[in-house]
Amino acid sequence: MKNDTSKSTLSLFNRRGFLKAGSLTALTALLGTDIVFADRLPPNYLPMVFDTDPLASKNKNLVVLNDKPWNVETPAYLLDDAITPADKMFIRNNGLIPSAIDVAGWTLTINGESVKAAKTYTLNDLKTKFKAHTYQLVLECGGNGRAGYFPKTSGNQWTEGGVSCAEWTGVRLKDILADVGLKDDAVYIGYYGKDLHLSQDPTQAVISRGVPMQKALEDETIIAWSMNGADIPLVHGYPLRLVIGGWPASVSGKWLHTIAIRNKVHDGAKMTGKSYRLPIHPVVPGVDPPASEFRIIESMPVKSLITFPKTGLEMPVGQSMNLRGHAWAGDRVVKSVNISIDFGATWQLADLKAPKNRLAWQHWTANVKLPQQGYYEVWARATDDAGVSQPMVMPQWNPEGYCNNACHRIAIKVV
Repeated sequence: MKNDTSKSTLSLFNRRGFLKAGSLTALTALLGTDIVFADRLPPNYLPMVFDTDPLASKNKNLVVLNDKPWNVETPAYLLDDAITPADKMFIRNNGLIPSAIDVAGWTLTINGESVKAAKTYTLNDLKTKFKAHTYQLVLECGGNGRAGYFPKTSGNQWTEGGVSCAEWTGVRLKDILADVGLKDDAVYIGYYGKDLHLSQDPTQAVISRGVPMQKALEDETIIAWSMNGADIPLVHGYPLRLVIGGWPASVSGKWLHTIAIRNKVHDGAKMTGKSYRLPIHPVVPGVDPPASEFRIIESMPVKSLITFPKTGLEMPVGQSMNLRGHAWAGDRVVKSVNISIDFGATWQLADLKAPKNRLAWQHWTANVKLPQQGYYEVWARATDDAGVSQPMVMPQWNPEGYCNNACHRIAIKVV
């Protein structure tokens, strides 16, 4: 199946991208087959095979959304590995990669208003003075899924590939902070990396984000020097990276050289204004409230991904289809994943595995039977341990396009 962006196809949709009344017959003709369960299409739902977003047709390899700075996403079918390989890991940079890395002279400094005394460690200090720990951790761009919002918002138009679950090795941040010593008024951390502003002005900040002390002191918050058993690739933060699973990946600072312990919410670059923030109250789509009405994004919402098969599969009638994918839920655990082949009218429970460790994604599998010839969409929907499920099509709109955790879906044709 190919996306059809011709004028005849676009004429079937109104200016908001929804099917016009009475267009189902024409849509079926363009597909060349019946839409099975067409009577169950949600109101105003745009079948994905006719998604006019140009990214939808670029799923042959990694998709470059921006090259200065690098923003590169991974098509869902390339995320099938249990542990994300380096060459399939999305890239989200805010500035330029450091032009020179002095590994021998690299240090990590812990300072700030709320340390008893600032302290600096070499890489060798970190590797020899503290116990190393290894965790599989989900890192997901806060803007992952932005392309699925309507009205469209500014920013890189991520579809679903701004997520990974690599295996990270390093020292727990809490062990370093115990060695340094904290004052009682410590409430937040903020990181500083050696990435460069796009202007290459060394006085211009790129990104300096952070998390509350409770999150910073979790076992799984680590200062990592290794990814998947090897040095961290340069584009992902070599030689040292703060890795914090379950929250927007922007809190996992690359090319790390300093962590400040703050007596207030960190106010570094991309921590103020509307960066990585959601409206406190629901807003009408298209409305942009003042910055005072936004809150910082913390734990990411429950989400799932179909990694096999690839969208566009054509299969013979009468055969069952094996599905697999991953699910994750920020700080929470995924309790169930369900699959629908009739646009969410009915759901079938998938087999869900436990995570390798806290904050790792969970693998799921399912087998479905598509009853007759025609066009289908297979939807995946995860539910977390608080009973929160993914929205079927689109969550509450927000002006920055963050945290879209709508059901992932693939298009299948039975012939």
